[in-house]
Amino acid sequence: MHGWIILDKPLGLGSTQGVSAVKRALRQGGYGKFKVGHGGTLDPLATGVLPIAVGEATKLAGRMLDSDKIYDFTVMFGVQTDTLDGEGVPIARSDVRPTLAAVEAVLGRFTGPISQVPPAYSALKVDGERAYDLARAGHEVVLASRDVTIHSLRSSPAVEGGPAQLVEGGFRERNDSGAPPSPPAQADGGPPPGSGEELQDVTLTAHVSKGTYIRSLARDIALALGTVGHVTMLRRIKAGPFDLSAAISLDKLDELAKASALEDVLLPLRVALDDIPALSLTPDQAGALRQGRILAGIAADDGQYFAELDAVPVALVEVEDGDVRVVRGFNL
Repeated sequence: MHGWIILDKPLGLGSTQGVSAVKRALRQGGYGKFKVGHGGTLDPLATGVLPIAVGEATKLAGRMLDSDKIYDFTVMFGVQTDTLDGEGVPIARSDVRPTLAAVEAVLGRFTGPISQVPPAYSALKVDGERAYDLARAGHEVVLASRDVTIHSLRSSPAVEGGPAQLVEGGFRERNDSGAPPSPPAQADGGPPPGSGEELQDVTLTAHVSKGTYIRSLARDIALALGTVGHVTMLRRIKAGPFDLSAAISLDKLDELAKASALEDVLLPLRVALDDIPALSLTPDQAGALRQGRILAGIAADDGQYFAELDAVPVALVEVEDGDVRVVRGFNL
């Protein structure tokens, strides 16, 4: 069991809880103990693609942090919350509602290299403490802007079906216990608005680089439109090479575990490196790399390769001037 299980993360589940669910499934299915990790966090209020690395694939989980992501997200106009999503409390309001034409006119400003300020409620550290812990304690949190890249940004039809719709409908006031109540019901759907009709919200699709905060992007788009806003739906539809076509629900995970059939959805370790060419090895070469030795005189262009012996992963390697060095070895 070395590879990837892709979860369609439900609303309210944290990324570490997703890891725990896969660990339980492995135990339940009688597979034994394997290292398990996730390939990049996904907020509890977000749904969608959560890559879970199993066994030797955990050695590649860090590479997933550097991968591009694609999200569907809905921005509700008129209210900005402290968390920039539907869990927070309102901190600003506006009566301005943009038209679809106005939204599409500003999207170009947020395409390409941009600078954005992360949300105060984020996992970034400030003087050794998580920003969200400081914010929840009432401290003012000022984070430095960061450079990210928005490869594409477009308006999209409302996302049909799925758990993502559960958080649409606006912010949630906190109750006496401090916890938000259940999200409001989804309003009845209708035909898409005309380009001149004022919008209460808009759903967008963004292809972004690592480090991009969709909540900040939504905030800045609303401000560029002369209003305020917050995210009411966030669904990751692709992370690196993984998309929803390979993702399974927690119910499906449990079903496969009970049937000891998790290998049916385990994607090969190699899939995470689909952008890296393969380098075929002889048995002697594979043995040398497994011992940490350098291969000399290899006829290959400089760059990274996925070295394998008869389709068995051996190492992620770097080739330079004909020399092959191990970047990350696999014990397979």
